[in-house]
Amino acid sequence: MTKSILVLPGDGVGPEVMPQALRVLDRVCERTGLKVEIFTGLVGGSAIDLEGAPLSNQTLSRAKSVDAVLFGAVGGPQWDKEPFENRPEVAILKLRSELGLFANLRPATVFAPLVESSSLKPALVRGLDLMIVRESTGGVYFGEPRGIETLPNGDRRGFNTESYCTTEIERVARVAFDLARGRQNLVTSVEKANVMESGLVWREVVQALHHREYRDVTLSHMYADNCAMQLARSPRQFDVILTGNLFGDLLSDLAAMLTGSLGLLPSATLGALDPAGRRPALYEPIHGSAPDIAGDGVANPIAQILSLAMLLRWSFGMDREAKAIEAAVIAALERGARTRDIGGDLTTAEMGDAVLSTL
Repeated sequence: MTKSILVLPGDGVGPEVMPQALRVLDRVCERTGLKVEIFTGLVGGSAIDLEGAPLSNQTLSRAKSVDAVLFGAVGGPQWDKEPFENRPEVAILKLRSELGLFANLRPATVFAPLVESSSLKPALVRGLDLMIVRESTGGVYFGEPRGIETLPNGDRRGFNTESYCTTEIERVARVAFDLARGRQNLVTSVEKANVMESGLVWREVVQALHHREYRDVTLSHMYADNCAMQLARSPRQFDVILTGNLFGDLLSDLAAMLTGSLGLLPSATLGALDPAGRRPALYEPIHGSAPDIAGDGVANPIAQILSLAMLLRWSFGMDREAKAIEAAVIAALERGARTRDIGGDLTTAEMGDAVLSTL
């Protein structure tokens, strides 16, 4: 059977790190006989420049037809003057919405060779392995009403709506609880139930679902500000963190820095299984387009490579191959392979070489 992937390198360092992931995919295909049909497309700023919009209807249609989307990064200062509704970042929001990608999985793992690279003391992060499950099609990023208006006194007012309903909360909570069952069996649900009605509903729905279906999983609740503090104070207390769109965005970047670099961590954003058993999914590094180093050939490709590993695991059911890629990354780091963000001087391509040499 032939699988299909839509590759969207995007902007900034996206087109620099994506080829390294595709080199790893080629190696997997060579060794396993996997057949993959690869389509490529424009997204973000590059799509604005050539197609007039950050995500064309043709690219969106292709994204809906393939088995998985492998995404690079979008954005950069050259598009800051675009109308808000046509900025590069709109592309990723539209892909999540149109494909129904409601569960964003962001692992934060400290690789043993890089324990000294963390912003925290090694004793605090050694062995860290947590997963943030972020709801990604609701909350303040998608809530209505939203907009910018001019008040009678001439002031401009920007407004967004934070809202969640039972169905949205339950479906992402199930993902978190199911993941926890294969890990340490611990879920920490994060919100601001003390000051936000949406947070109160979130807490009540998660608690009720736990009582009905997941009593074997240990559940605790935590306010988002406390969670941020606890991630910096004692991050290994966490296994699976379940949270909404806004808090998940912030907390996952904080957790990423505990590992040493944003350039190390992948993510998967998953939808629901359809009647044929197919699950729409998008995989991307969490580091963004990094315009300050774009074009220098020094971006760390590990997050993009590990995003490919997540694709193999979640969309192709190839857990063995995913583990092999993850092990190859660790082996390369153990041999001293480092890009600039983690204290070395390897180029993007040289880091790709290092991973391939250990795969």
